[in-house]
Amino acid sequence: MSTSYLPATTDSIAQALEAKNPSEAISILYCILENPSSSPESLRIKEQAITSLSDLLRQENRAEELRSLLTLLRPFFALIPKAKTAKIVRGIIDAVAKIPGTSDLQISLCKEMVQWTRAEKRTFLRQRVEARLAALLMENKEYSEALNLLSGLIKEVRRLDDKLLLVDIDLLESKLHFSLRNLPKAKAALTAARTAANAIYVPPAQQGTIDLQSGILHAEEKDYKTAYSYFFEAFEAFNALEDPRAVFSLKYMLLCKIMVSQADDVAGIISSKAGLQYVGPELDAMKAVADAHAKRSLKLFETALRDFKAQLEEDPIVHRHLSSLYDTLLEQNLCRLIEPFSRVEIAHIADLIELSVDHVEKKLSQMILDKKFAGTLDQGAGCLVIFDDPKTDAIYPATLETISNVGKVVDSLYVRSAKIMA
Repeated sequence: MSTSYLPATTDSIAQALEAKNPSEAISILYCILENPSSSPESLRIKEQAITSLSDLLRQENRAEELRSLLTLLRPFFALIPKAKTAKIVRGIIDAVAKIPGTSDLQISLCKEMVQWTRAEKRTFLRQRVEARLAALLMENKEYSEALNLLSGLIKEVRRLDDKLLLVDIDLLESKLHFSLRNLPKAKAALTAARTAANAIYVPPAQQGTIDLQSGILHAEEKDYKTAYSYFFEAFEAFNALEDPRAVFSLKYMLLCKIMVSQADDVAGIISSKAGLQYVGPELDAMKAVADAHAKRSLKLFETALRDFKAQLEEDPIVHRHLSSLYDTLLEQNLCRLIEPFSRVEIAHIADLIELSVDHVEKKLSQMILDKKFAGTLDQGAGCLVIFDDPKTDAIYPATLETISNVGKVVDSLYVRSAKIMA
């Protein structure tokens, strides 16, 4: 960094923009910031220089320098309004977030800024930085620390009645409890976020986030039809904003269709006007799963899991539903294989489905107990015996009804006789 300074004028900004390379432009912008002038025009030019400098440092992946820049600018923050300070600080933290592999740096940077805002008594900015810190801690799987931070922050923000921030924090709390598998608290936090959102104007992106979280919680409760409608609302919001989360909303819509055994609809949704914009590995993964489900093929399902591991198993939302989907496919596959038989060796079914005999035998016994089909396991002979579906004899319900009516007649006669005797 140069010790000399440049005048804080539009010409100096233009000089930085016309520089031959980013390093030279960064050096010029630093020189503008070193100008001691504090006139309104100089402060305005310096704000422009900070914006340009943070963009250049982000493009050059110089995350540590962005962190140093925040420390360097602290005297400057004393000269400008608190709202502008908040905007600059959040802008620089966002710039660091766009540089890959900086999660630890972002956490330490947010902690530094929280300490500074406490010392400077900048409550508005501190609350927003703390909310950002809690989100980063959650992404880093430091759930207990994030929960402790949020619990204190929620009480403080509720007292101030800052609805927009309260929506953010309640949503974050819902995601955090969901990650900890505490579904009742996740739903309660989401309800609180909706209540706060109903009282104010919520930006479309924020409304989309609320709908996405609602869909995730309904899917967790196996209410896939309601989840689908929420994912659809989220997709429409994100699609209109060209938000990258749109593809995940669409992916979860397809997951819901598969889970309610409407896999045939998946291809139609993907080939729709909205779906074609997002064709890629995420949708290809869901299409492969849908094809496996439609064909009731466990082998195709396992192939899809192997080929699209990043899109299926590494996505925590999809991964939660894969085990139940695997069980459904295994049951459908076994039903398809035993359909032609009245008696069949378990080893033969295991060969056909390409799984171990013990695994197949265990699953078949579970299916018999769950009344998925009528049959019994002859373990001595190692065979499965399948019975024809027993037809319900109409005489039994009729007999039960007759006995019930006779009981009512006897009760009525008893009451009458009691009255006569009295």
